[in-house]
Amino acid sequence: MAQYLISVLDDTTGSATEAEMAAIGEFNERLRAGGHWVFAGGLAAPETATVVDARDGNPVFTDGPYLETKEYVGGFWIIEAPDFDVALPLAALASQRCNRRVELRPFLSA
Repeated sequence: MAQYLISVLDDTTGSATEAEMAAIGEFNERLRAGGHWVFAGGLAAPETATVVDARDGNPVFTDGPYLETKEYVGGFWIIEAPDFDVALPLAALASQRCNRRVELRPFLSA
């Protein structure tokens, strides 16, 4: 069984609506019932981010998101599926339920 990351690409300034949160909850239950659930979570707004760069051995901390972009990752699911063909319709359902674009990628665990 492979693991996949479904990340929510958010370009809104507000939180999900109550209806969207209910639909996401239903999606989460569907993942659990289908044996695809690993874990999921939401992320605070990009303004709360701190970028850490210690590539040269001297850590530099910068407030705010690391990219100037209109979209950011607003939340994610790690799911299990036997292959990409099973994961893809789950990502489509995630997009529909959260009313946002999502990205699907194989998850490489350490």
